[in-house]
Amino acid sequence: MPAPERIPPRSVTALDPALDLLSHGELTVRGRIGEASNAVLYCSVSLDGQEAHCVYKPVAGERPLWDFPDGTLAQREVAAYELSEATGWGLVPPTVLRDGPYGEGMCQLWIEADPAEGLLALVDGEEPEDGWKAVGFAEVGEGRTALLVHADDPRLRRLAVLDAVINNGDRKGGHLLPAPDGRLYAIDHGVTFNVDDKLRTLLWGWAGESLTEEAVTVLAALDTALDDGAPLAVRLAELITAEEVAAVRGRVRTLRETARHPVPSGGWPAIPWPPV
Repeated sequence: MPAPERIPPRSVTALDPALDLLSHGELTVRGRIGEASNAVLYCSVSLDGQEAHCVYKPVAGERPLWDFPDGTLAQREVAAYELSEATGWGLVPPTVLRDGPYGEGMCQLWIEADPAEGLLALVDGEEPEDGWKAVGFAEVGEGRTALLVHADDPRLRRLAVLDAVINNGDRKGGHLLPAPDGRLYAIDHGVTFNVDDKLRTLLWGWAGESLTEEAVTVLAALDTALDDGAPLAVRLAELITAEEVAAVRGRVRTLRETARHPVPSGGWPAIPWPPV
């Protein structure tokens, strides 16, 4: 599959109306997304004649996680959005923390994915075709294995860098939302920002490879934006612990020093389960 044309970073000013709508609009619950392990509500949100669909995840519906004892899933979802916006890549849909029908929770703009665009595949053989990157072999039943691959796509490569920065412990295929306008969005960032290495992802295709020049530039800007007292650092400190903010700085600086995509540590399962 040929790589798509480079998608430019999204304008932050274009997000302001969406953030205002999500933050101050009237939330109406339309249904519940039943496959989720925590409460995930499909809602409409309206304000001054404007309406959109969104996902509302109330803190009251979160299940405790032994390895994430501090903060909430909702706070980490918002922190991931803030980090994404700081990169200029716009990989996470507009996301806010607000009160709703069931108390405080995360509210995120609903993104309609393009079902025609495939970013992951299982293929025969031991090497991927041009335009694809190998992740590893997967059992597909009846004693057969297939090679799991993802697209060699600059949007996914940006996301792999973002996931390394936020220490995403659950990057599954179902969290990738290619939009009809050519942009890629990623969702479900509740298990992120742990101080311990918990990176689990399907995007290992670039493991050990040199970072792109664009990524190196973005990481340098992030390093500055995470200085004590800088707006991004102040905002993150409202959402995650001081130790977690320090760990973000450390991961950014490690990526800058190595100038390479991380490789699996071996101390933690590298691929989430289920992978989709």
